[in-house]
Amino acid sequence: MVFRISLFIVAALVLVAGLAPEPFNDLMQAALQQIIGGAGSLYLLIVFAALVFLLYLCVSRFADLRIGGADAEPQFSNASWLSMLFAAGMGIGLVFWGAAEPISHFLEPPEGLAPQSMPAARAAMRYAFFHWGLHPWAVYALIGLAMAWFQFNRGGRGLISDLLEPVLGRHHEGWIGHLVNIAAVVATAIGVATTLGFGTVQIAAGLERVFGIQASTPVRLTIIAVAFVLYMCSTATGVERGIKWLSNFNLGLAALLMAFVLVLGPTGFIFDTFTTTLGGYLNNLVTMSLRMSPFSRGTWVATWTIFYWAWWIAWAPFVGAFIAKVSYGRRIREFVFGVVLAPSLLGFVWFSVFGGSALWAQLFGHVDLTQAFADGANDYQTVLFSLFDSLPFSTGLAVLAVLLLSIFFVTSADSAVLVLASMSYHKAEDPPLGRKVVWGAAIALIAGVLLLAGGLDALQAMITVTALPFALLMALVIVSLYRALNEEYLREQRRAHRDRHAIEQWLACERGEPTKSSPAAQASQE
Repeated sequence: MVFRISLFIVAALVLVAGLAPEPFNDLMQAALQQIIGGAGSLYLLIVFAALVFLLYLCVSRFADLRIGGADAEPQFSNASWLSMLFAAGMGIGLVFWGAAEPISHFLEPPEGLAPQSMPAARAAMRYAFFHWGLHPWAVYALIGLAMAWFQFNRGGRGLISDLLEPVLGRHHEGWIGHLVNIAAVVATAIGVATTLGFGTVQIAAGLERVFGIQASTPVRLTIIAVAFVLYMCSTATGVERGIKWLSNFNLGLAALLMAFVLVLGPTGFIFDTFTTTLGGYLNNLVTMSLRMSPFSRGTWVATWTIFYWAWWIAWAPFVGAFIAKVSYGRRIREFVFGVVLAPSLLGFVWFSVFGGSALWAQLFGHVDLTQAFADGANDYQTVLFSLFDSLPFSTGLAVLAVLLLSIFFVTSADSAVLVLASMSYHKAEDPPLGRKVVWGAAIALIAGVLLLAGGLDALQAMITVTALPFALLMALVIVSLYRALNEEYLREQRRAHRDRHAIEQWLACERGEPTKSSPAAQASQE
């Protein structure tokens, strides 16, 4: 039922957007404005609540509970685990926005700052850290921990509806549960397709810069088609081989590209940018987390922060389900540190290198990267390659970036196909290959049609609209997960008490002392 209805909704969206792209884009933009005006602050509150809740779990009595039970052991090494988390969670987005977002914020800064000023540059880096730091990974970690706990510790099916069992009771398997799963599957499909759309646009820009192939619509659709074949081949090999190998390789490739830019670019400036921005980010974390603009009626928060929060929320079922699959055996404290803090730190380093280099080139290197935004063009995808043009070995860096984007494309898509097929399958076992093929084709079609319908604007509007139902579900997941963890903690306390009591009785018997349950002890009490 979930599979058929979800697929029908996705197919209907593809059909409408394909037959009437301009009216569809207008409809999405109108819906976007309604949601931002009526529920924009809801996104901020729920994401901030998720971060606070996870930080609480790290220091709470639940911190040493283990996913899978007390005797469970991790299936992957720490390096493989982190590389798969990073590749599935943010790969394409970091490459796409690493240089483009700070330059965009520098040109149109938040908080009423003067454009292209030094305060605008500092705010640009601070908000890049904010949008790609603790908050998005907290969204992923909340859903990932909940899915892992209910699947491995409570015998769940790996479905989103299972997460609400402590709140809904037996109704989580009824029509309410089906609606929850349908909403999660549709949000995931749209969220993944949006990211693949971003990746397609930047791969096409890289091919144009390196090989002179014009980044036309047919070229973009060809990229999606080729990627479809590649990620379906990877999906067929499973997590242990295809996804794990590609993730490890791509993390090494990303580190290589970052190292080249760090060495070839303004190295000292990059390190100074990292420390300064990290301090500003931590100092303003709560303020940025809850910032709206009701008095100035500005649109910056809606355009950037709310869009990002909606994007992470839409990705949460997919990334969360994937994180759950690879996090068996981790303690909750270890899980939160590994899923929230470690990837956030990697993201901070990435933005310091690419965003810092871009701002240095703009401010001191006599390179005008803002040309990408001239006349309202918003060609974000060209900023990275324009930055490479200002560095030595620019062609080699561009080729490396295209290769990195392509593999991130494949790792994100094959992880998504596996998760979509699992979430729309009623059994806890690995879904059949045919279902994976259907979802693989579906997300490729969504990405292609949304690019035809309105490019990046249509992608951004669609993601914000479809994420709202799942944002509301996240609030229930926090309550449900707390109840489940509390039940497990109390159960372990009772078990530990029984074990201590048994040991005490055994030791007393060894010493020849009467125990509470022995006839001698009962006689002495009488």
